[in-house]
Amino acid sequence: MVKEVVGVKVYNVWLDMIRRLVPGGRTHRLSVVVAGMLQYALEISHEKEDSNAKAKKLAKLFEAVCEYYDDGDIDPAIELTEDLFMDAGVNHERVSSRGESYSLAEEAVREFLAWGNMPWEN
Repeated sequence: MVKEVVGVKVYNVWLDMIRRLVPGGRTHRLSVVVAGMLQYALEISHEKEDSNAKAKKLAKLFEAVCEYYDDGDIDPAIELTEDLFMDAGVNHERVSSRGESYSLAEEAVREFLAWGNMPWEN
């Protein structure tokens, strides 16, 4: 669905970036890059939602995730992000130095949701 909204050219650039950056990249940096991709997809979905059914569906997905974030229901956005990693052929699952499993896709969604948070401006 994201590819149809942002366009094949943009989506393919994202896949290439993920393929090249994720395998050796640091999670705290990569999650922000992927969150930026999600922010872009959100912006484009809003621009196109009046004339494009998939854009409207994507915009509604993002709105629902943002609305219910406090309730912990961010799974639709995580699944969308996991699909991005899958399309790139890159694993989003990681293990920390302490042996704890975590998801780069989930970390990216959390960065997406915190995109506008700047506590130093309050």
